[in-house]
Amino acid sequence: MGKHVYVSKPLDSNGLIDWTETEDNTWKTLINRQQEVIKNRACDEFVNALNLVDFPKDKTPQLKDVNKKLLAETGWQVQNVAALIQPDEFFSLLSNKKFPAATFIRVPEELDYLQEPDIFHELFGHVPLLSHPTYAHFVHEFGKKALSLDPKDRSRLFRLFWFSVEFGLINTKDGVRAYGAGILSSIGETQYALTNKSQKKEFTLMDTLRTPFRVDIMQPLYYVINSFDDLFKILDVDIKKELDESRVLKDFAPLFTPKPKKTKSDSDTDGGMAC
Repeated sequence: MGKHVYVSKPLDSNGLIDWTETEDNTWKTLINRQQEVIKNRACDEFVNALNLVDFPKDKTPQLKDVNKKLLAETGWQVQNVAALIQPDEFFSLLSNKKFPAATFIRVPEELDYLQEPDIFHELFGHVPLLSHPTYAHFVHEFGKKALSLDPKDRSRLFRLFWFSVEFGLINTKDGVRAYGAGILSSIGETQYALTNKSQKKEFTLMDTLRTPFRVDIMQPLYYVINSFDDLFKILDVDIKKELDESRVLKDFAPLFTPKPKKTKSDSDTDGGMAC
């Protein structure tokens, strides 16, 4: 059976998306079970931010409602986009305090895992912490820094985004907890990330720049920050110099097997970005 093909839904003249009953039920299932799974696994900052944005539990949120809350807290907005966008557009949106979100939700047959980020991943995973001033500042600065670099440097800098915004862990008074969107929007990764099945390393910018990753597996390695203030300071460096040095030092050996080569029938998503 072939993989479902997803298409972003348009906003109508009132800025609303016509979610179907099936789609609303999918959101309801996802958010209610994920809120249970993240207990004692998500950091307090994420939990508090999730309570602040207060997504509906019985229907898929409308972006205009989400944006009212975000705008009031940090000036951020969620911008509806096609499923995949080019790197220039992705970084440009971040630099303007707009987080791209593909406006489709997974089908019930793909409830537990979806390689393409859908509206549940974008809203539940990313949006809450965009109401946190320090975290939101980091994502904004990341977009601005990335936009100032050559494409080959942006690709390498994206490793920083991957190991923080997507798959970051943080030390807390209660132990290591998750804050990354790729973890906290995934039932499997949430349950896996804090176990001894993966490696944990203290976060450094240089190490993240030297660490390759795969998007379609449970992460074999996570980087752990000590506080969100660490994020605030990360980009206060000569990022081009750091990128050049990371190439001189060379990449760490991958902790995963290489991704199988694609066949002509496979969907090729390498040309775009979605997070």
